[in-house]
Amino acid sequence: MGGDLLWHDTVWLSAAEDHVRTGRGRAFDFDPMFASLRPLIRSADVAICHEEVPFAAPGQDYQNYPVFAAPPVIATWIGRTGWDACVTASNHSLDQGWDGLARTADLFDAAGVAHVGTFRSRAERHRPVILTTDQGVRIGIVAGTYGTNGFPLPAGRRWSVSLWDADNLLDQAHRARRAGADIVIAHIHGGNEYDPLPNPDQVALVERLTASPDVDLVLGEHAHVVQPITRVNGKWVVYGLGNMVAQSEVTRPRAYEGISVEFTFTERAHGGFRVREAAYVPTTWNSWSPGHPIRIRRVLDALARGVGDPARLREARAEIRAAVNGLGGTPGLDER
Repeated sequence: MGGDLLWHDTVWLSAAEDHVRTGRGRAFDFDPMFASLRPLIRSADVAICHEEVPFAAPGQDYQNYPVFAAPPVIATWIGRTGWDACVTASNHSLDQGWDGLARTADLFDAAGVAHVGTFRSRAERHRPVILTTDQGVRIGIVAGTYGTNGFPLPAGRRWSVSLWDADNLLDQAHRARRAGADIVIAHIHGGNEYDPLPNPDQVALVERLTASPDVDLVLGEHAHVVQPITRVNGKWVVYGLGNMVAQSEVTRPRAYEGISVEFTFTERAHGGFRVREAAYVPTTWNSWSPGHPIRIRRVLDALARGVGDPARLREARAEIRAAVNGLGGTPGLDER
């Protein structure tokens, strides 16, 4: 899983510029932007993204911060790139109201991408999202957000957005386990923006989730900067993956950094699964300007190949490493 896909206007302007250069895609070509990450995504048995914002309606103008409406062709591109599922519970889930929430799910369905965190019906809310690997391992995903930026839950459809209270998430996790999930991943969207450390609400929620036998791994988003990777109750927790792509103020260099994480599970002799390997891949990218399209760099790979600004890459590596280890170093965690 990687960090937030946060479609600021300059992200799609960069993709429009690449489209003019390559002729690929329908008005936008995101492939060059994400070229360094595509092998990582495609090599995973299960690849998960976080779609932070809803998609625009046909003919609707695309919208930037603070109320987003992203180009709908992105959903097709997400499926083609190799993501198997996307989490859609975020503080922007209702930026385009109920119609935007339902449209985003419809577009993911058409693209063959599973989605979890927002729901079009009460039945969908109660139906666990479980992906099956080629090896036959069943991966359940549950998700919740701390809120929706003041937008009220749709009248008569309060079930449409999953919130991040522990009882709700544990109920979802238990449903997934009862439905046959071998591994259950809980995704939480919350924390203090631009703070590299988790807040007390995150810590308390993680404590509850990891204490449950129904949760095997916890992943988090929202701060837009990398937050620590640690273990709680013997289970791996990623408090914040930062962004995968975004174009925040250039005065916030940490918001131009993120991590993708890889967890490899092995089956226990007495049943169940445990994490055998845990790793993170530090990434960074540039601010777009005409003639300088966005390029996401895998930091260690770019340094090894001499690609990109070496000083910026070394700074990103140091800052990401410090954030990942913000609660103390965790044995068994690799940097790739």
